[in-house]
Amino acid sequence: MDSLGKVADFAANTVTATISGDVLSRTALILADCIGAIVGGAAEPDVAALRRRQVGTGPALLIGTDQTRPAGMAALLNGTAGTTLEMDEGNQFCKGHPGMHTVPAALAVSAGRDVSGADFLAAVATGYDVGARVGIATRLRPSMHPHGTWGAICAATAVARLQGADAAQMRHAISLSASLGLSTSRRTMLEGGTVRNVFAGVSGQMGVLAGDMISAGYTGDHDGVAQVFGHVVSDSFDSEAFAADLGSRWEVSRNYFKMHSCCRYNHAALDALAMLRAAHRFDTDEIAGIVVETYALAVELNDPAPKNVLAGKFSVPFAIATALVNGTTQVQSFTMPNVENPEILALAQKVSVIEDRAMTAMLPHKRPARVSVTLSDGRCLQAATETNRGDWSDPYPATEIREKYLSLTTRLWREEAAIRIWDHVMALADAPSLDPLFSEMAQAPREPSKDTQKDA
Repeated sequence: MDSLGKVADFAANTVTATISGDVLSRTALILADCIGAIVGGAAEPDVAALRRRQVGTGPALLIGTDQTRPAGMAALLNGTAGTTLEMDEGNQFCKGHPGMHTVPAALAVSAGRDVSGADFLAAVATGYDVGARVGIATRLRPSMHPHGTWGAICAATAVARLQGADAAQMRHAISLSASLGLSTSRRTMLEGGTVRNVFAGVSGQMGVLAGDMISAGYTGDHDGVAQVFGHVVSDSFDSEAFAADLGSRWEVSRNYFKMHSCCRYNHAALDALAMLRAAHRFDTDEIAGIVVETYALAVELNDPAPKNVLAGKFSVPFAIATALVNGTTQVQSFTMPNVENPEILALAQKVSVIEDRAMTAMLPHKRPARVSVTLSDGRCLQAATETNRGDWSDPYPATEIREKYLSLTTRLWREEAAIRIWDHVMALADAPSLDPLFSEMAQAPREPSKDTQKDA
């Protein structure tokens, strides 16, 4: 059996009861984190404006509102909302965000369907695993943004499993979804092209479409994964790595969670900065210069004058400056008033980002940075880290992830409802149905949605 056959057999035939409780618990934590990111992003004006333009009748909930849409449209809108704040979890080994490429589609197709909590978590864990494995096995062209590429495979795998696909159907679902990815531009994240925020949502939409296609009898290439990811969007695909350690190494168990509301490549510098600030007292007007030494992928994020919020989230100088001025790296530090703040922009101009090749060589297991702050009196303060807080080797406790979830969900939900929903998700492995979770989410908004009104 070839690698795709092994992966398809694993995805279709792994019995939920044989998946360890630790894997299902980790998946539940990822689900809760994704829901938090979706609700938080749903509060943003551009996301609400897009909702108003995407109309239709269907059973799938637009999370954060009391509205429903057809499954594909809901996956698109929820995935877009979940990406917008840059607070969704990810996986450093596949260099992407499998959770937000999997969860919206899985939730959308489960609406009105008889699915147990354990089976749902198993589908999410499997979709996450298969898509992440594609990311691990390939080296995308450097000009491509990873969102929206192999993410369609995450969504399609989860959807196919929820629809009861056998191994042959699962192979086609994975194979044809490889051809449903996007030709994504990496420049979008650096220039603030917010089309980037819909990439994960489109993957979810394509995953729902792939499920319909499989049910209708459509097929893919014999090995669309190796073809697309070995010859189209990349010239290298490692089939052995794709199928290695199936069932014994679950990628949900190697994920990371985010507390900084910006690109992961900023996080090492921000963690080092936090260590430095904890050890030394100084004011921002004392700073003569800041040098960030880090790995090559982070060095690319070097624009000191981002033009909008998205570009700010992909700028090390801006992230350092707004963290120093505002004393936080949460959502409120990455807003347009901060992007336009003269004090922050002046400080960002003092930040230099340079590559340390020894740090680049530590990837993907390490995400290092060293921050040196030179003060006007000549002192040089320094702190360094080799890994990011929140990753698999230095995880955040569940209590901190819950606090983040509440900070995001209470942008639109009543706090008591958000707490009940967290508790539902944490107990999902023993839940006979998803209906109570969907019901709680639909009733959670502080006030009825007004998104059906037309824009002025």
